[in-house]
Amino acid sequence: MRPIGTATRGTTNPNRLRRMDRWIAATHGPALRRAGSPVAVDLGYGAAPWTAVELLERLRTAEPRTAVVGIEISPERVAAAQPYAREGLTFRHGGFEIPLSERPSLIRAANVLRQYDEGEVAGVWRRLCERLAPDGLLVEGTCDEIGRRHVWVALGPEGPRTVTFATRLGSLDRPSDLAERLPKALIHRNVPGERVHAFLRDFDRAWAAAAPYASLGARQRWITAVRALSGDWPLTDGVRRWRQGEVTVAWEALEPRGW
Repeated sequence: MRPIGTATRGTTNPNRLRRMDRWIAATHGPALRRAGSPVAVDLGYGAAPWTAVELLERLRTAEPRTAVVGIEISPERVAAAQPYAREGLTFRHGGFEIPLSERPSLIRAANVLRQYDEGEVAGVWRRLCERLAPDGLLVEGTCDEIGRRHVWVALGPEGPRTVTFATRLGSLDRPSDLAERLPKALIHRNVPGERVHAFLRDFDRAWAAAAPYASLGARQRWITAVRALSGDWPLTDGVRRWRQGEVTVAWEALEPRGW
């Protein structure tokens, strides 16, 4: 079967996806531990396999039995990654069809859909969600080149569940700076009348109101702003995650109009 999809630019850097990996290990770890033989897919890992290598290391802190399969649509990238294969880490040629006999417990697709049209996203999501194990998770999102700012959508077999905003707080001027890293499903919806625009507007206002806490550090200002935001928006996490420079919102609250 010919792989489904097109090759990405392949840009990658070590530690680029650490924020996403940290969140996956913390929130999806229990599901990995329940799985009989947990398999995670790093879809579209790029020109070098650093993200797949790191994903294995980080997920094994949550469940030591986890295996990772790096999948790339470029045969040359698959060949180049083979020297890094080891116990629990393999590389395979493929695309959105996910060419595995088993259903993975996790599919991570970072910086893959950014090159696609917005109208293609829902179809790709459906295809990938259909490949998940019953307790599986798809995490799809975008980050900057060194992983300081990242936004991702988490989906189960039934579809999208949440949107997470994550940042290195010392690099943040205001929360709406994260808008440039919105996933393809949301990035063109950051305009008046759309929910994600209203969310970022309210986040900026809460951040401004929390300015007196800046003397205690960016983390305390972030926590104060997020706590204020929780009064009007359905946040699904708590202070433990907020301290990491994260906040997670129910998908329904940010879903594009007419989605």
